Amino acid sequence: MKYLPLVWRNLMRRKIRTIFTTLSILIAFVLFGALMAIRAAFSLGVEVAGADRLMMIHKVSIIQLLPKSYTERIRTTEGVTDISHANWFGAYYQDPNTGFFANMAVDPESWLRMYPEFVVPDDQKKTWLGNRTGAIIGIDTARKFNWKVGDRIPLISPIYRKPDGTPWEFTVDGIYDSPLKGADKTQFFFHWEYLNETFRNSGYFNGQVGWYVFRVADPATSDQLAKRIDAMFANSPAETKTATEKAFVSDFAKQIGDIGAIMMAIAAIVMFFILFVAGNAMAQSIRERTNELGVLKTLGFGDRRILALVLVESCVIAIVGGGIGLLIAWVIVAQGDPTNGMLPAFYFPIRDLIAGVALVLALGLGTGLLPAFQASRLKIVDALRRTG
Repeated sequence: MKYLPLVWRNLMRRKIRTIFTTLSILIAFVLFGALMAIRAAFSLGVEVAGADRLMMIHKVSIIQLLPKSYTERIRTTEGVTDISHANWFGAYYQDPNTGFFANMAVDPESWLRMYPEFVVPDDQKKTWLGNRTGAIIGIDTARKFNWKVGDRIPLISPIYRKPDGTPWEFTVDGIYDSPLKGADKTQFFFHWEYLNETFRNSGYFNGQVGWYVFRVADPATSDQLAKRIDAMFANSPAETKTATEKAFVSDFAKQIGDIGAIMMAIAAIVMFFILFVAGNAMAQSIRERTNELGVLKTLGFGDRRILALVLVESCVIAIVGGGIGLLIAWVIVAQGDPTNGMLPAFYFPIRDLIAGVALVLALGLGTGLLPAFQASRLKIVDALRRTG
């Protein structure tokens, strides 16, 4: 554009103001990127939750166990195509403050069928299925603790203490990964039968499960099927609550508050104030050179051209500041979870990056629109009369 040198000279007229306005926008978008990464971390699993999977827990609480005998009744229900179950184990490695990660007892074969997004090499899968004390772990947890296949891992579970008081020991038979962005790659899965056998004669565990996961033939009928299954166990000693996996994961995340809404509210407040900061800077810039705009109009610059010049100025500041801010946010987030494992997934979602780019453009237009409109409507006589 042949008028870019003119735009650049106008921006450099007050270098300090331009630099600080750009830095303000840059910091705002770095913060935006961090907030969106935190929002994605706390909504982990919601986006990748299977639309064709239902989860069943005890009606009172997830910490209440369900009878293993429910398995066949659910499996034979019309509309159910597969079923698996799990128990939360709640163990830690060495230090309860730094060695915690998600770990659970599962039925190996059905669990891997239920969650095909967890990819395990065939040889490692075969080893795990044949090893009662084996486990598979997410690649992020393996990296965190520097574990590799074949390692013996001692875990301490405050929930399920072994009768002899010794730590639980597991062999790492496999390490799973996932091609899905946002999938939890920090989990630790081991055989439910190992847990069951340990407490078989204690009267403590009694072959119960923490929750059931089952696949439905038609996701469109999930709600009706959930109600029908819950009705099967109504008035029993262990009544149930069934919902789609997505609803379950979302409700579970909201138990500590709607983090997503909080992050969005903070981001909106930041953008609202940066709009005023940048808008005030642009308005001040136009006021200082009102007479120069009058000269440009005298030389033949029309209202539309003046409007475009001012809008380009505001957009350049927004694009430079916002673009660098988003790039810095992307680089920072790409370094990984800053909480050392407390956030299982920490990444800048592509949809939020695109939203950030849209916000940059909206900010540029929003901050420059009013000053540009006022500049384009100036009368030559009035503009030349002003001294700035």
